[in-house]
Amino acid sequence: MKNDQKNINTIINHLKNSGFVFQSSEIYGGLANTWDYGPLGILLINNIKKEWWKNFIIKEKNNIGIDSKILLNPNVWKASGHLSNFSDLLIENKINNKRYRADHIYEEITNKLAAELTQEELEKWIIENVKEYDNSKTDWANIKKFNLMFKTNQGVIEDKKNEIYLRPETAQGIFINFNNVQRSMRLKLPFGIGQIGKSFRNEITPGNFIFRTREFEQMELEFFVYPHQDEEFYNYYVAKSKNFLLSLGLKEESIRLRVHDKEELAHYSKGTTDIEFLFSFGWGELMGIANRTDFDLTSHNKLANEKLRYFDQEKQEWIIPYVIEPSIGVDRLLLAIIVDSYQEEQINDESRIVMQLKYELCPYKVCVLPLVKKHSESAKEIFDMLIDHDIMATYDEVGSIGKRYRRQDSIGTYWCITYDYDSINDHSVTIRHRDTMKQDRIKIEDIISYIQNNK
Repeated sequence: MKNDQKNINTIINHLKNSGFVFQSSEIYGGLANTWDYGPLGILLINNIKKEWWKNFIIKEKNNIGIDSKILLNPNVWKASGHLSNFSDLLIENKINNKRYRADHIYEEITNKLAAELTQEELEKWIIENVKEYDNSKTDWANIKKFNLMFKTNQGVIEDKKNEIYLRPETAQGIFINFNNVQRSMRLKLPFGIGQIGKSFRNEITPGNFIFRTREFEQMELEFFVYPHQDEEFYNYYVAKSKNFLLSLGLKEESIRLRVHDKEELAHYSKGTTDIEFLFSFGWGELMGIANRTDFDLTSHNKLANEKLRYFDQEKQEWIIPYVIEPSIGVDRLLLAIIVDSYQEEQINDESRIVMQLKYELCPYKVCVLPLVKKHSESAKEIFDMLIDHDIMATYDEVGSIGKRYRRQDSIGTYWCITYDYDSINDHSVTIRHRDTMKQDRIKIEDIISYIQNNK
């Protein structure tokens, strides 16, 4: 099935029934657009994060990681521009009492960029031209700016002095630690600082399952370069990001690069390229690579007590580096991987669901299956051997062998190992590949090497 043909509700039901994703607070009727990750979901997510960390931190000699906190001094968001600029244009239909992103309405109907209009022009266009929307007659109120940051209070007294915010991005935690990281690790330009962590945005119109949620996780790298190197490393990380997504198993035809027009660039960006994915609802942003110039460090320098800068030993002068930022949401990447890996196949007049995940991403690499329960003890010895070799494995002895194969196919398990009647005498097992369903007979003592050599 191609992406545009896949029924997202079918996939959501499969993910729930299989233990990947659950509706949050479901026993109380749920909470709009919040999702919990189940036992298989968290295994898949951890594998995704491990691959990102390996590719963007470990394999890049000059990149290191940190873990900054969700709660930061409010001045961080003043310097970054989030308090003044991080807002959406909200418009309310007084007939159905629903609120919408005004720019989304305009772009959906005209296929033009709303950034080309002023707020007044956008408001006028919607009021004059959109008489029906979202299955409702319309009576539009005036557009209002809606800040996307979640506000909370620190301490026991709720007043203006104690107001702080849940971070809307992980990047600022990296910028404010620039001096600490550079000094302590004795880093020389160019170098990168990356992290994985939660962010929060009070979206007006969240939706499309886990594509847009108010609580999400980001994987971000801030790569600091000499100003004259910005184009070189911007292009490098655009190419690297695309190759990273393909290495996870996303299909070439499922992704495309879209370079932002000048009118839609963020206030901090000299250039931005989005890598979009063809979801069931259409093309959507999956990963962004931005040339943030020296905006962030310069902004903090104006407000902070300590200057964030780098001393160039060769030229004996202080400089403010430029920053290249590849950023991706864990939840969106998870959804893209699931959409591209989920398949429904007909095998000899029988249908099967199979998640064709790359070996590195599979929640379980191997499932051990005793053909009958009296083989359980011997089969569990194989299971224990796999675990001792740090191979993520599961065990299943319930139902016919065919049903157990189908169960494992549907959650993406790469290998199934069956201990049968002949295993007692020949000390061998049958190992079955998920995608080809090809079966090999191998010695028990060769299982580990077989798996390691046939990933």
